[in-house]
Amino acid sequence: MSFENIVVVGLGYIGLPTAAVFASRKKRVLGVDINADAVNLINQGEVHIVEPDLDMLVHAAVSEGYLRASTEPEPADAFLIAVPTPFKTGVAGHEPDLAYIQAACDSIAPVLQKGNLVVLESTSPVGATEQMAGWLAKARPDLSFPQNSGEDSDIRIAHCPERVLPGHILRELVHNDRVIGGMTPRCSEAAVLLYQAFVEGECILTNARTAEMCKLTENSFRDTNIAFANELSIICDKQNIDVWELIRLANRHPRVNILQPGPGVGGHCIAVDPWFIVSGNPDEARLIRAAREVNDKKPDWVCSKVNELAGELINGGQTTREAVSIACLGLSFKADIDDLRESPALKIAEMIAELHPGKVIAVEPHIEALPSQLTDRGVRLTNLDEALQANIVVLLVDHKEWKSLSVSFGIHQRLLDTRGVIAQS
Repeated sequence: MSFENIVVVGLGYIGLPTAAVFASRKKRVLGVDINADAVNLINQGEVHIVEPDLDMLVHAAVSEGYLRASTEPEPADAFLIAVPTPFKTGVAGHEPDLAYIQAACDSIAPVLQKGNLVVLESTSPVGATEQMAGWLAKARPDLSFPQNSGEDSDIRIAHCPERVLPGHILRELVHNDRVIGGMTPRCSEAAVLLYQAFVEGECILTNARTAEMCKLTENSFRDTNIAFANELSIICDKQNIDVWELIRLANRHPRVNILQPGPGVGGHCIAVDPWFIVSGNPDEARLIRAAREVNDKKPDWVCSKVNELAGELINGGQTTREAVSIACLGLSFKADIDDLRESPALKIAEMIAELHPGKVIAVEPHIEALPSQLTDRGVRLTNLDEALQANIVVLLVDHKEWKSLSVSFGIHQRLLDTRGVIAQS
């Protein structure tokens, strides 16, 4: 079985790097996306997202003729689906929305041929791969699928979740192990052959449901650890204990490794994936739900601390709340990237701007313009020097630009360092 022609549906933070890496291995890749502007940029050898070295890889792949983009899929040997899986809007709770996966199935179904492999890469609730196979089977009754024909199916179906770190995606796509779960053993074997075109880590075979649950479990484990650290930070604040020193001391125990607290948890994985487990197992996933709730509420706690600091400054009548300026350092969901998806820092900045009557400014070195939810509330993007003159400085993201900062604050200034990186002199 040879996979020389590959279609990647979804050209976002996972789909485009994956398409580019396949193309760098001399596979002919068609990237498909509903965003016509992104498609046009890619066909010019440019990129619409920020990821180290991705622009050079895409430019080379397009120039050499191995990568191109379109809004419509074409026949191929293998199809990868890497589209978003958000929550349903207007629905109570955190129910996953598989509409983008279903739309991707609708788009590739007309061009499927006997012998094709379809891989779902989108992080999904357990059972999503089977749902995908069902949608494809309904659209193409002339072809057989694993759920009905088992090992003899015309189309192979598998799930292979990404497990990469933004800012290091290209390296981790190649070097990380991949968990590959097919709907049958032959489906798994076909998917392994596909990924061995570039994966230098181990390709580990399992079934589709286990592969789906594996990705959710990895991120739920990390979320629970972060929730423990975040809860500690709130307790330590109440007990007048330096949480950073506490964690440093506790981690000297040979079997303790507490993560660092922060303003919350963001991004398209850790802040989302645990809810997929909770949604499917509402009565059983009690610890996972509690961890999510701790992390989701941390931005509220940060805003309450900002309000307390503002109260300290106005006590005694030396100033008014309107005269207090607040600077937010960092808006992305993690350090050294431009990604604002599910960012607790962005949420905190928005909440501060909504509630505070005075000036609110923000520093984010990885973006050129603020999102509308901040500009609509009067927030202005500025530089670090101006931000450090604000009455209240709130460090939200530990970008490398200010990890070595040593700042001397005046009597009418306050610092809230949610990442523990600024040294005060």
